[in-house]
Amino acid sequence: MRNFVVIGCGRFGSTVAKRLYELGQDVMAVDKDEELINRIAPNVTTAVVCDVTDENAVKELGLSNFDVAIVSVAQNLEAEILAVLSCKEANIKKIVAKASNNRAGEILSRVGADKIIEPEKEMGHRLADILSGENIIDSIEFSKDYSIVEVEVDKNWIGKKLMDLKFREKYKCSILFIQREKEMFVNPSFDFILEGDDLITVLGENKYINKIKKTY
Repeated sequence: MRNFVVIGCGRFGSTVAKRLYELGQDVMAVDKDEELINRIAPNVTTAVVCDVTDENAVKELGLSNFDVAIVSVAQNLEAEILAVLSCKEANIKKIVAKASNNRAGEILSRVGADKIIEPEKEMGHRLADILSGENIIDSIEFSKDYSIVEVEVDKNWIGKKLMDLKFREKYKCSILFIQREKEMFVNPSFDFILEGDDLITVLGENKYINKIKKTY
């Protein structure tokens, strides 16, 4: 079990935090919005109300106790930079930050983020070589056991609802969002119907993600 801190509990951050907790990881969720913290508290190990722009409050979080940080306050670049810097100063081994655009991503990388996620566009750089399975086109590894991967829609999935694929049952993975051209569907419903050019971003344990590569 690894220790994760998720800073920013909007739709993206809360989805990641909940799934990591479901996978048996130790997860602390942090947000300045008390309502968001109250909402996520039953689904994580610890939930803390904290404004990451408050240096003294951040010191109380004990960030040095965590292996991985996911920083997801992209709507406030200043807060995200300060959060990344705090995680870096605490010697967290891996820092993943959500960015609202390329420029923000560059800045967050410079101040210490190891991985940048931009949900508003195609996630990360396409790998030069497709990763071992034809439908896996990009991957972000949180640890040796867990990854976020971007999956192309297989021809056999086109026109089907997510509930028909039984994604969680088959692959033990959570769908974070689906990209359709310039539109992003975060935490899509079970009756969401897939189209051929959709890109599915999922979070899961590597041994189960590998099953996706072998399915079709």
